[in-house]
Amino acid sequence: MKLYYIGILKNESKPAQELCVEKDLSSYSRFTRDNYGQFMSLFSKTVAERTKPGQRQDVEEKCMTLSRSSKFQHDQALQRATESSISANDLVTPAYTFHAYGRTEGVAGVMISDADYPPLVAHQLLSKVVDEFLSRYPRSSFSMPNPPTLAFPPLKEYLEKYQDPQQADSILKIQKELDETKIVLHKTIESVLERGEKIDSLVEKSDGLSAQSKMFYK
Repeated sequence: MKLYYIGILKNESKPAQELCVEKDLSSYSRFTRDNYGQFMSLFSKTVAERTKPGQRQDVEEKCMTLSRSSKFQHDQALQRATESSISANDLVTPAYTFHAYGRTEGVAGVMISDADYPPLVAHQLLSKVVDEFLSRYPRSSFSMPNPPTLAFPPLKEYLEKYQDPQQADSILKIQKELDETKIVLHKTIESVLERGEKIDSLVEKSDGLSAQSKMFYK
């Protein structure tokens, strides 16, 4: 099980903005870490923008950096790798789940995990993280059109500590119970987009992606 990203994003207006973020990109090669990090930010903003106040949702995505037209080529490359000395691990793109929790204060907490991480634990952690953030930063701290990045050191600690979901046992006991049936599940990022929107278009228009990352997606 793996946690890749924890962030607090201002989502009351578009585009959503990352107020504080921690990422664990250690499982990627040094050649692709920046690409994956940029896509995590892009898709976290996309999910946050579409998470309403009080809403909890999980969005599954199998290939975060491969366009639909590239997946066939990826499968072929993976097949060739298994038949040669190339490590298939360098080509495998894991399944991801974006866990999102919207608040009435105009922010959303977003976590990205692999598909095996328990959703209920992820949302308990989101509750804790967002509550602590808002207790430190009132809405006036980020209500301006272009809010600054806000220092929130506990994010790094939580990202490291809760790689093991069992470490969350203590907060699960003190947090109020969550109804798992209230978490809306989407099977792909595209399923949360508005009618007519496409991921390819979001990628192309994004200012947060380098030219290299856009090429990486194609």
